[in-house]
Amino acid sequence: MDSIEKLGSAITMVEEARSVPLSASCVVHRAELLELLDEARNNLPHDFAKAQNLLASRDAIVEEGRQSAEQLVAMAREEVARMVEQTSIVQAARDESQRILDETRAMAERERQEVENYIDSRLATLEVILNKTMDAVSRGRERLAGADDKDVLSQLAND
Repeated sequence: MDSIEKLGSAITMVEEARSVPLSASCVVHRAELLELLDEARNNLPHDFAKAQNLLASRDAIVEEGRQSAEQLVAMAREEVARMVEQTSIVQAARDESQRILDETRAMAERERQEVENYIDSRLATLEVILNKTMDAVSRGRERLAGADDKDVLSQLAND
């Protein structure tokens, strides 16, 4: 038993002791009470040292817990900052990709329009060439048709 328990036992012994009639005194076994009090006195420095060690270790544990909590808070702040940064990086990347897509679509539309204009001009040139060719074919056919008439007339004149 530690000194607190010994003192508690001594108090219980006095409380339960037989009272002396017509007085506040009581009858206790002196040897038992002295033995309990001596043990309490002998244990007191040891118990006091244990209490001091416990308080010191409690302070160390509390300090360790405080440092651990500070580290957790610091890590949480870093994680939050990283997540916010990552979110802003992701948003910046999305914005940049949208800008690139818009530029690419505009460039594709310009190039498509240029290709259509080029093809239209080439077709117009081909149309002019074909029209000239058709005119030449028509003139050639007309000459051929006119030559036959001249041949028929020249044959009649010869007959």
